[in-house]
Amino acid sequence: MMAMGWARVLGVSLLAWCLGVALQLQQTALWPTALYGAALAVACPVAWVLRRRVWGRRPATLAWGFWWAWMAFAVTGLHAQSRSLAMSASLEGQDLDVVGVVQAMPQRQDLGWRFRFRIEEAWRVDAVGALQPVDLSRDLPAQVYLGWYGQDGAHDSGWKLTALPEPLKAGERWRMRVRLKAPHGHMNPRGFDYELWLWEQGIRATGHVRTRVKDPPPVRLGSSWRHPIEGWRQTVRDSLLMHLAGPGTDADAAKRAGVLAALVVGDQAAIDRSDWDVFRATGVAHLMSISGLHVTMFAWLASALVGWAWRRSALWGFVGPLHWPAVHVGAVAGLLLAGFYALFSGWGLPAQRTLLMLGVVVVLRVSARHWHGALVWLTACAVVLAWDPWALLQPGFWLSFVAVGVLMASDPQGQRQAAGAPEGDTSNAPNWRDGVKDSAFWHRFGAWVNSGWLAWVWPKLGSLLREQAKITLALAPLTLLFFGQVSLVGLLANVLAIPWVTLVITPLALLGVLNSGFWDLASWALQPLSALLAWLSSWPLASVSSAMPPWGLALLALTGALGLVLRMPMSWKLLCLPMLCPVFFWSPPRPVHGQFELLAADVGQGNAVLVRTAKHSLLYDAGPRYSAESDAGHRVLVPLLTQMGERLDVLMLSHRDSDHTGGAAAVLAMQRQAALWSSLEDEHPLHALRLGWTRCHAGQSWVWDGVVFEVLHPPPLVVLTKKPKPNEVSCVLRISTPQGSALLAGDIEARQELALVDWGLSPVDVLLAPHHGSKTSSSPPFLQALQPRIVLVQAGYRNRFGHPAAEVVARYAQQGSQLVESTRCGAATWRSQAPAQVQCERAERQRYWHRSGVQSVLP
Repeated sequence: MMAMGWARVLGVSLLAWCLGVALQLQQTALWPTALYGAALAVACPVAWVLRRRVWGRRPATLAWGFWWAWMAFAVTGLHAQSRSLAMSASLEGQDLDVVGVVQAMPQRQDLGWRFRFRIEEAWRVDAVGALQPVDLSRDLPAQVYLGWYGQDGAHDSGWKLTALPEPLKAGERWRMRVRLKAPHGHMNPRGFDYELWLWEQGIRATGHVRTRVKDPPPVRLGSSWRHPIEGWRQTVRDSLLMHLAGPGTDADAAKRAGVLAALVVGDQAAIDRSDWDVFRATGVAHLMSISGLHVTMFAWLASALVGWAWRRSALWGFVGPLHWPAVHVGAVAGLLLAGFYALFSGWGLPAQRTLLMLGVVVVLRVSARHWHGALVWLTACAVVLAWDPWALLQPGFWLSFVAVGVLMASDPQGQRQAAGAPEGDTSNAPNWRDGVKDSAFWHRFGAWVNSGWLAWVWPKLGSLLREQAKITLALAPLTLLFFGQVSLVGLLANVLAIPWVTLVITPLALLGVLNSGFWDLASWALQPLSALLAWLSSWPLASVSSAMPPWGLALLALTGALGLVLRMPMSWKLLCLPMLCPVFFWSPPRPVHGQFELLAADVGQGNAVLVRTAKHSLLYDAGPRYSAESDAGHRVLVPLLTQMGERLDVLMLSHRDSDHTGGAAAVLAMQRQAALWSSLEDEHPLHALRLGWTRCHAGQSWVWDGVVFEVLHPPPLVVLTKKPKPNEVSCVLRISTPQGSALLAGDIEARQELALVDWGLSPVDVLLAPHHGSKTSSSPPFLQALQPRIVLVQAGYRNRFGHPAAEVVARYAQQGSQLVESTRCGAATWRSQAPAQVQCERAERQRYWHRSGVQSVLP
């Protein structure tokens, strides 16, 4: 009874620790350090009282659970406080001279490098060029994330490069002039939280190296041995890429080299974006980077080899095996070698979590503690969250722990023994000779199968197929919840790819560190797998996209999926089937007939506004192009439309500037049914993506679900007397109902605004600020004619154009309009049935790791 009571208290305590961590992660602002410390100080005597008064007699399960939740909350708060130093607001956007060390292997971008940099000394450059020292303990975090691009910088609007920066190497010490800002990321519904990612990495400032003509050039001061493993990783990566993707290499070979670089040193940025699309469609993305599976497999192989060598050493006269069991020595050695592999692969958070889980298992095994599988699972969860509390917010944490939990709960080993077939017994293996005894050939073939190595392999393959099917079914609700996509070919792809990648490709790629010839073999082995995955991804319905369900429906479906894969009576499994239906048929609520909704996405320096009626959707502009490899379509709009389950009827591109059309190609590729409206010139490449596109011009109008859409500008081409500038022909769209109206103005300037005023404008509730709030737009007559209640400004954080301009902000304030800036609000949602309210995504999702100064929901 004592043992059962102890196990019950331990289980509840571990679960309470996880709940305490989850509670602390909901804080919108951190408490003072002293308050968390006081909570820990109070917890100590409480534990003594519980131990003296309760533990020895009758375990007070709930009391201990509350105590551990309290402890977890306080410890996590102190952990968060240790990395909460933010840069002083007075230093943002200022030129700083810094001296420091490159911390990690730099990532090659299309226009330069991105790298982590630890600052050792810093000086602010004042107006006359003098250097003023900066206090690193108070005003500036030591670890920053920098970009080093060409001499004239890089931007989506087309900055020109004069030279690429010279290569950096981990461990090198540099002096450079930089410009920093506080961490800031796009904030969209269910979108990627870049600020959380930076927080987890311990990065509290980002910026770029200044390389203008008047700036001093960066200077390499020397090398150091402070990051030897990172330097080794970089050397291996560069050697691999040079060997497999050097000059004259075809594109397919270069893509395979990128995958191998990800498998060897964890450089996921080396994988081509088109390959990521294939991996996601086939459900094998987790295999193509250093994941828990690779670390676990490495630990298992290392443990087996060390254990074998330890046993053999007894034959050579070594007495160690008589004192320390080979099983324990192999387990500890496998854990240590897996730790080295995790370091070599970049010490990513998935590898850290896996290493901690393996550590829990090894400690229990060496100490000869036989715990129930649920206790082991909970212990691993609690240890991982103690090390990295913010892992609880990452999809990888949930997917990996649910997968491990399913395998532990289903217990195929126990099923095999319960069936009376001990491991290695092939008496129940399928008999290939049944039904073919009339053929001597098939008789000999069946005898070979049942008596040879296939008699061992065949049950293993069956077991792998069953386990993968269980994992695929159990993780489907979570995959929909996190990614809005489920791969229907994932089961087949994983059954084929997991053994091939983990047992063939990855070992060959790692052996290439010793001899580059193995990299050629690994590339050769990867070639048929790449072709197979590309073929599977081309199947109709290879993957299904659906609106991301709410947490409640996802948990209901997860419960049903677990019931189907666990050992339960068939009658119970049938009851679990209906629990899967809501998550697959759920769709976000839409406006009622006669109403519409605007969602101004947070895309940085660019426009992208989703307009939804009861049965139709229109996307006004497609955001900016961030670089040659990245745009708002792939990073923001395609995921946003996917998670909302949207099917666009029209994509309207106001004009040709890249901050409005940058993501159009990605959106059109994903929304093949969407019609294209634009003011672009006839020969523009985007028009090749849609035959029969429509040129927008004043006078066009239509009605969707009781909502009126009117194009107010530009005038028809026959009216124009000369070739206009792009801004001058921006499509201006008015959307109205009796309850509310909105005007989407593109990048029109004062001259076009006055023309619209002359033609006649009526007041609106919401105005998309012309030209992102530029001083060339938002003229007083235009604002007086519209009298907008709310003005949406879509602009980048600390953008180089200074949008919105100070005089424009003052003009809107004088008009009595409420300014809603995407940098402070994130994605903004406005509904015509409540025309005076705007819902800000930053206010809805505000947590302590997000930058302060958010814009709340507007009444």
